[in-house]
Amino acid sequence: MTRLTPAPRPPALPKASLASVALTALLLAATGLVAAPAQGQQVSLGVEVLLSDRIDLLANKRVGLLTNPAAVNRELTTTLDLLRAHPKVKLAQLYAPEHGLAAATANGTSNQKGVDGRSGVPLEGLFGKRSAPSEESLARIDVLVFDLQDIGSRTYTYVSTLGKVLWACKKAGVTVVVLDRPNPLGGEMIEGAVRLPKYKSLIGWGPFPVTHGMTVGEVARFYNAELGIGAKLEVVQMKGWRRSMQWEDTGLVWVPTSPGIPKPLNAHLYVATGMVCGSGPNCNEGGGNAMPFELIGAPWLDGDRLARSLNDTIKGVEGLQQVRFRSMTWLPWHGQYDGKVVHGVQLHLGSPRGLRPLRTALIILTTLQREFGALLKIDSNSRFGRIWGNDKVLEMVRAGRTWQEIEASWQGELADFAKVRAKHLLYPN
Repeated sequence: MTRLTPAPRPPALPKASLASVALTALLLAATGLVAAPAQGQQVSLGVEVLLSDRIDLLANKRVGLLTNPAAVNRELTTTLDLLRAHPKVKLAQLYAPEHGLAAATANGTSNQKGVDGRSGVPLEGLFGKRSAPSEESLARIDVLVFDLQDIGSRTYTYVSTLGKVLWACKKAGVTVVVLDRPNPLGGEMIEGAVRLPKYKSLIGWGPFPVTHGMTVGEVARFYNAELGIGAKLEVVQMKGWRRSMQWEDTGLVWVPTSPGIPKPLNAHLYVATGMVCGSGPNCNEGGGNAMPFELIGAPWLDGDRLARSLNDTIKGVEGLQQVRFRSMTWLPWHGQYDGKVVHGVQLHLGSPRGLRPLRTALIILTTLQREFGALLKIDSNSRFGRIWGNDKVLEMVRAGRTWQEIEASWQGELADFAKVRAKHLLYPN
């Protein structure tokens, strides 16, 4: 449990010790065990700002908290522990998103309704049939705190849960407080078709493109205004975050947001490969493997041929200068192709700066269609539509259209979306 009073100042170290500490810090940063500060930048997270400046939002109120272990402060203390320890906070209800309060359960699952054994606080998992807070649980609270680390894709269900929370809290008269966190992809890039109304689901709830370039606080403002929800909403903004900053620029340590996103690399590649195999084709994006979203493969694929074709296609393409594909074979131990030998490619990313993940997905998908069209199967048109947001993309892929033609097809709606989105942005460029 976190101590809220300052620790005593340690004694001064001799010069030799200071040098040793500095060297140790550099070595740890190089190994990824701690984050190296990015050019002096330091981001103060929403939870940190809440505790330093805005605790009045929770004081003397019955508090509900929607969170998981990726919601931490700079010292890696969870928001759950921080609020439990605070003398002005009465924690009365817990909620968990997909993957549960521990961020450990399988896709499409969460906790069952009950009591959290560690804290003794009532707990509801929000996924599937119970995807919004119940009236029973909302009657126990005055304010619901939302603190989840998102990864910047419309298909990642945490922002869908946010929309459901806003609707339920509006109906119950409960205030929603969103503790803002960085979009690991940054706040400038938007890609993809805007989701059609008929494809609204928990893997595509918001009416925006695939990569939306918003923080969760900005998404909440967008929902509340553009969908006419009108919930009482407070967004506790970060300090020091700018739209040009990707995760690596924040100086923050990454904590896995779900089993498939153990590292920042997986967050950057989630769209690049997940939009391909996750939309229904008979291929694997690394599920059942130690490299989720770093792979594309199937038992019927020729990995060498796919790697050659992809590397030839991406030469000189903006947003893929740091991408390389390498032939690879692996054996998934669960999920799709469990126990079967899979051939394909590993996606290597030299740097995430400038990466266009959805353009990458389009190039992979159209290359699979061009090189292996007779073997590539997309059995569920509706699932493909739910993931990509419309019917046009699948029609164009099957017709053999190029990635450039498909990307051009949504530029008009992207421009219209950008104008609406601009009204709800909180941070400078």
